[in-house]
Amino acid sequence: MTDIEISRQAKKLDIKSICSNLGIKDDEVILYGNDKAKIDLKEISPKGKLILVTATNPTPYGEGKTTVSIGLGDALKRLNKSVVLALREPSMGPVFGMKGGATGGGYSQVVPMEDINLFFTGDMPAIEAANNLISAAIDNHIYFGNELGIDRIVFERCVDVNDRALRNVELSSGNTRFNITAASEIMALLCLSNDLNDLKEKVGNIIIGYTKEDKPVFAKELHIEGSVAAILKDAIKPNIVQTLENTPAIIHGGPFANIAHGCNSIIATKTALTLGDYVITEAGFGSDLGAEKFFDIKCRKAGLKPDCVVLVTTIKTLKYNALVSKEDILKPNPEKVKEGLPNLIVHIENMKKLSTNVVVALNKYSTDTVEEINIVKEYCEQNNILFAISDAYMNGSEGAIELANKVEEALEKENKVNYIYELNDSIKDKIEKISKEIYRTEDVEYSEEANKIIDYLERNNMSNLPICVAKTQYSLSDDAKKLGAFYQHTIHVRDIKIYNGAGFIVVYLGDIISMPGLSRKPNYLNIDVVDNKIVGLS
Repeated sequence: MTDIEISRQAKKLDIKSICSNLGIKDDEVILYGNDKAKIDLKEISPKGKLILVTATNPTPYGEGKTTVSIGLGDALKRLNKSVVLALREPSMGPVFGMKGGATGGGYSQVVPMEDINLFFTGDMPAIEAANNLISAAIDNHIYFGNELGIDRIVFERCVDVNDRALRNVELSSGNTRFNITAASEIMALLCLSNDLNDLKEKVGNIIIGYTKEDKPVFAKELHIEGSVAAILKDAIKPNIVQTLENTPAIIHGGPFANIAHGCNSIIATKTALTLGDYVITEAGFGSDLGAEKFFDIKCRKAGLKPDCVVLVTTIKTLKYNALVSKEDILKPNPEKVKEGLPNLIVHIENMKKLSTNVVVALNKYSTDTVEEINIVKEYCEQNNILFAISDAYMNGSEGAIELANKVEEALEKENKVNYIYELNDSIKDKIEKISKEIYRTEDVEYSEEANKIIDYLERNNMSNLPICVAKTQYSLSDDAKKLGAFYQHTIHVRDIKIYNGAGFIVVYLGDIISMPGLSRKPNYLNIDVVDNKIVGLS
């Protein structure tokens, strides 16, 4: 059966029952039908253990990070643990583009699958509308006299679909570009806000443009933050659904990790930690992007400390990093698995720099051979790294019991958490520490424009913020074609932008862009509505 067919056969509990079992009061629940709701706890008091799931570099074949996260949650619940998942919301860009949906797969899914992958409870459209209201207000202000003296607009519009034509747009007010909604500053600051008042303050701190004298102009000077908060007053509340096995799942916020910070909202994570003894969350794409930002951005801002990191990989990933072709990727090839192993090793080493408790999870496919699996297993055992196989895609919670036991073993030890850099380091020092420690570079080259912006930010006391690197997710470098693991390479800082509202500095490496395009054979070709049911969504 397809993922969508499996999801439709789920024996869902009424969402009110899911909430009641967690101790959520009726007046803290806003229903969106019988299978999804928003929750608004009167008191948030985190107490649970936090488990971060990350992965090796993505490939065209998928790593199954969300599938493993859900399977682990179901398996811990099967072991009679109080578990809540805290996951990200999918963007419709990948849903209709190349990647597809983001609700897990096989017998390890969150439901209702169609709703979550499309409009869900309206968070994405609200973020898009709030963002574009600010853009409209900027243009309106300039049209009616430009009292603030805005000479250069830096705030950009957004839309939640892949559309390469919007990378460069000519308007009456000048040239601009669109971001995909998941890469917008509004998405980022919503996910990094503690409550609606905090969100309002962050919106006010957005730098929307600069005067001729290079003085920053803030959104609060337009008096727009109240209207933005009105649009986002429900979107800031976390959404709750369930897995196929009725494990509670809070799904909220979806910034991309290759061009934003890649984690679900602080509110959602802290809400989950209030409700459950074990909380499983994930960080987008590979650990070099999502997990590094989880620690250096989200954990700093939220005061969070993960108790364990699960690093997901696959046999196909290791072969891909050994340059095995698509035609041969399913063929048994232990030698190529060995050749691809260094990519996994770098990710393990990176995570050990951030967290002492690390578990490697091999997301098993039916084509994997015992000999291939044993290569990964033996490496981990020889290096005292906890290792488990997850077969949750095929067997649900039962397929992730081994992983759940290994995670429990890891949780018995205290986890020591570190950061890659200090906030008061210079911007270049922060970039170069990430580059050396995580990407294994020898040198960092800066464009003339990047150097000018860095100099401006440091002269104006705007540099003591975390760094959010925007780069390809497919490689440890800034070149998507450089696979495997390599050392002493150079990365190229093309541009710098301050997300002053969200509270971080975006560093653009290589040719990364914030508005993806559709692939030659996009996913929308497979999606249809037949007999009033969506088909082809995966």
